[in-house]
Amino acid sequence: MSSAHPDVMALVEQMKALNPTSLLHRMGIEVTEAAPDRLVATMPVEGNTQPYGLLHGGASVVLAETLGSIGSAIHAGPDRIVVGTDINATHHRAARSGLVTGVATPISLGNTLCSWEVVVTDEDGRRVCTSRITCLVREAPPGA
Repeated sequence: MSSAHPDVMALVEQMKALNPTSLLHRMGIEVTEAAPDRLVATMPVEGNTQPYGLLHGGASVVLAETLGSIGSAIHAGPDRIVVGTDINATHHRAARSGLVTGVATPISLGNTLCSWEVVVTDEDGRRVCTSRITCLVREAPPGA
């Protein structure tokens, strides 16, 4: 298990500050650990549910895409941008309350593509969702 890197956490905070009304903020996602080889974030179930009171599957996907995108952006560096090109998710069980935690680990970190596995668990450590995200790495447009 890697420990949080202060310089990487500073980059995460800079990314969060770019848009204070982003989906990351609206969903209540909090990045708690960030390193080049592992990212961890929590998200509340409350406020992110479907009509039956269960964690919305799309919310799990938002958490996964957030972590994979942040990890890819850290890997890409400041002169490049990343955009998601593919994401999938398998929902294993329902979460009804508390926080879920997403842990992202890289599958492949290349020059043009980055792929991550994201495992979302409930407060009892039970797997709620497994997701895989792939991001395309591009040169940042002028002025970005």
